[in-house]
Formats: sequence, C-alpha cells, structure tokens
Amino acid sequence: MQKPFAITLDVGSSLANHTGSWRTERPVYLSRKPPCNHQCPAGENIQGWLFHAESGNYEAAWNTLVQDNPFPAIMGRVCYHTCESACNRAQLDLPVGINSVEHFLGDQAIAQGWKLPPPAAPTGKKIMVVGAGPSGLSAAYHLARMGHAVTVIEAGPLPGGMMRFGIPQYRLPRQVLDTEVQRIVDMGVEMVYNTKITNVLQAKQDGGFDAVFLAVGAHIAKRAYIPAGDSAKVLDAVSVLRSMEGEDKPLLGRRVVVYGGGNTAIDMARTAKRLGATESIIVYRRNRDKMPAHDFEVEEALQEGVMIKWLSTIKQAGESSITVEKMALDDKGFPQPTGEFETLEADSVVLALGQDVDLSLIDGVPGMVVNDGVVQVNAQMMTGHDGIFAGGDMVPAERNVTVAIGHGKKAARYMDAWLSGRVYTPAPKTEVATFDKLNTWYYSDAPKTVRPMLDIIRRQSTFEEVQGGLDESNALFEARRCLSCGNCFECDNCYGVCPDNAVVKLGPGKGFEFKYDYCKGCGICVSECPCGAIKMVPEDI
Repeated sequence: MQKPFAITLDVGSSLANHTGSWRTERPVYLSRKPPCNHQCPAGENIQGWLFHAESGNYEAAWNTLVQDNPFPAIMGRVCYHTCESACNRAQLDLPVGINSVEHFLGDQAIAQGWKLPPPAAPTGKKIMVVGAGPSGLSAAYHLARMGHAVTVIEAGPLPGGMMRFGIPQYRLPRQVLDTEVQRIVDMGVEMVYNTKITNVLQAKQDGGFDAVFLAVGAHIAKRAYIPAGDSAKVLDAVSVLRSMEGEDKPLLGRRVVVYGGGNTAIDMARTAKRLGATESIIVYRRNRDKMPAHDFEVEEALQEGVMIKWLSTIKQAGESSITVEKMALDDKGFPQPTGEFETLEADSVVLALGQDVDLSLIDGVPGMVVNDGVVQVNAQMMTGHDGIFAGGDMVPAERNVTVAIGHGKKAARYMDAWLSGRVYTPAPKTEVATFDKLNTWYYSDAPKTVRPMLDIIRRQSTFEEVQGGLDESNALFEARRCLSCGNCFECDNCYGVCPDNAVVKLGPGKGFEFKYDYCKGCGICVSECPCGAIKMVPEDI
C-alpha cells in the first residue's frame, strides 16, 4: 500500500522536521505602552514602579518613580490621576488605584528617609530657574541630576509656588511639601527667595548663567466688573488662599459667597467653611455638567456643607448682600441672562475667576512671543529667544501640578542637549496596549481599595488632611491589581499553549523567544497572552 506523501519525505529534510514553511503570519514579542503611562502628563513609568510595588519592593518602586517625578508624596495627594481614567482595569471592575499607591510610596520614603540617587559629575554649566513652583522645581531637579549647577530664584518667601499658596493644607500638608522640596535642595540646588526678576536678560548676564528656565506661576487673580458699594467686601481667592500661609488668617465673616466654577473656587469655599463660615455658597453661571472643577472635589465640597447656586451670576455687591441674576443655557450651552434677580446675604464675596501670569520680566526680550497671556515655545520648550526655555503656567497648556512637573522634566532634557550642542531625540513611540489586546479571562476579580476619608465634622472644622493613605497590605493588594498591559510578566501561557513547542524560555527576567522553524503561525499564543505582549505580523516582514 502506498504511504501518504508527507511521511515518504526523507527524515532529515526541512519539510519533515520543520513546520515554519507553512506560515503566512508569525508571532512576535513586543512591548506595548500601557495606557496609564501614555496618559500621564508627568511622563511617569507607572507600570514600571507598580511592578516593584506589587513584589513588595517599595524602595525600588520609589526609585523608579523619582526618575521622572521628584514629588511622589505630593502627587499622591494633589494629582487628578487621569492615568486611572485610561486604566484598562476600569473595563473589568474599577481602575487600579495608581494615585493611592503613589501616595503610599511617597509617605514610605518620608518615613524611611529614602535618599535620591547622587547627581552626575559636574558639567560646568550654570542654569537659572525663575520660579520655585512645581515646574521650576522639577526642572531644577532633573538638571541637577544631569550634573548642572542650578539656581532657583523665587519672588516669594518659601518654595512650592501654587502648591503652597494655592492648594489648601487639608489637601497638601506643608510638612510633606517641605520634605520633598528639601531633597532637591540637598542635591545642591541653590534656592534664592524674596527676589523678583524684573529683567531676565540682565539677570542671566549678571549671574553668568548659560541657560534659563522660566516657570513663573499664575498668581495674578482675574477680576470681573461688579458694581459694589464702598463698604462691600470683595476679595480674590488667590490672595485669600495665599494669606492662609501667614499667622493671621483672613476674616471672611459668617456668610461667604465664592464666584467661579473651577477647582480654586471649590478650594476657596471649603476653606471658608473651615474658617468658621456658617454659609459658604458658590455662585456659578452654568450648570454642573459645564463646571470645570473636578467632580470628586465638587462632591467632597457638597458633603462638607458647601452650597452651589447654579446658573447664576453676580450683578451687584453691597455691604451685607449681593444681587444675582438667574441664567439659562442657550442651544450652544452658553449662559444667557433671564432678567430674574435674587438677593443673597453675604458678608464677603471672593472672586475665583482664574489667574494670569506676570510676564513683565520678559518685556523687550528679542524673539519672545506672547499670545493670550502665555509665552509661545517650540517642541523643545524653548522660547523665541535662544537659551531661554519656559514651562508650567507660562506656556499654553492645562494648568495643574502634574502638567507642570512634566514640563520641567521635558525642558530639562532639551536644555541639557542644547547646552552640550546635541539634539535630544525622545524614544520612538510604541503602540498603546488597548483593552481589546488583553485576554482578561486569566485575571482574578479584585475589588479596588478606597482610601479612607476624615469624618465630616473634623473636615468642616479643621485643616487636617482630608484623605488618608493606604497601609502596606492595602497598597500591596492595589499594586497587584495591575494587569501589566502590553508587557510580558512571564506567566508562561505562551510556553504552555504552543502546540509546536516553538516557544523557548530564556530564564527569569529574560522573557521568551520563538523557534520559527517549528512555529506554524496558528496564533494561539497571541489569543492566550493575558497582557497583549505578542502580536501576529505578515510572514514577509
């Protein structure tokens, strides 16, 4: 009887022993970018430090984190954690509590006294940073790590910028802020306080600086024309929050009206409650859906007894009352007056309508371009004047601590390259590990751990920190909820399911490789990979 063709082949032939010639596609291992990393404005390697945290090596996790961000304890408290909104785990149950684990790591570093790595050898270059807010301090930190001599010049008496003078203590305890700033000082960064730069070119020349990073914060409150009597008490939120850092707290009265709808308005209204106001009312001209303040902050304010008067605008302020006009949204969502008025009792009115930056220090600087109150910079964060870079509130971008910290890091890399005559080229972008690339069958159910909140009574009457942190067991559990999206964690699934024994284990920490002579391109490894770290590519690639 004639044997089937396949087994009449010579045993030593490639067709007898290798199946690779059957393929039209082949699998390849790759590292996709986790969506949390992709979303983070500070450019943190979130998945990288979560990897160490979930193994219980918290110091290694912290050391990985501070390669990008010098303020884990601060960011664990004030960052709006948009990374969590991008987290793939949210499509299973709830996102990983990235911010709460960062909070834990930052607090551990303070409690254990962990130190930053020593800076590189001195380069001989001198850099002036104008402004000791989050962007300026971030740039100073990264530049110092590279070996540059950095001097930070601050107009105010203390470092932190809007982290100190704009964020209340119930959200950011000052001991936490001071400790993390001190680490940067300990690296050798020189801090000069109570010194306002009025002419940046003159200051650069006088100090013999090779480059400048401008990071002046938005400390000038925007005003609105409100007819007011001589005895009306109309203040601005920036000044009131700044005065909270002094010994004499502001006297706002029992009935406080805050005019605005952003996060500063929320902070101001919550601060008024803590200063003894029986009524703290936010007047906002649109509805809640249009309010720029973050929803969780609005919710916390409402819990604390802050009232919000939606679709209203202040028309007049008197000695003990204000007149508001009711508004209605048109078909485009813009508020329009209705002609209906109402009187509210008020001992003081606090304006929280946004802030501007004082740009007088760059007046007359050749090449400098200012549009809509901000400085224009190129992709390298450099202004139109060679050697002067800018970031944070000074440039077109969303204004928050995380974005500012990211600007400081980005500018430092480009400044370092510019000072040495190089061109800094960021790493090529990789594809993002979207939810459809995962096989979530392999992951266990794991409900999110929520950080504890201070009870309402104490929240209303003290400036104690509102939100507590996780303990070690909770932080470990939360870190382990990470799906490791897009990056192999050596689960051995591909090794176990391959029908052709075409997967080779390279050893712990080294991953796997394919023996393509034996792989027939069935794609089972791709479909069974939990984290999406394998994909099929056409055979001719």
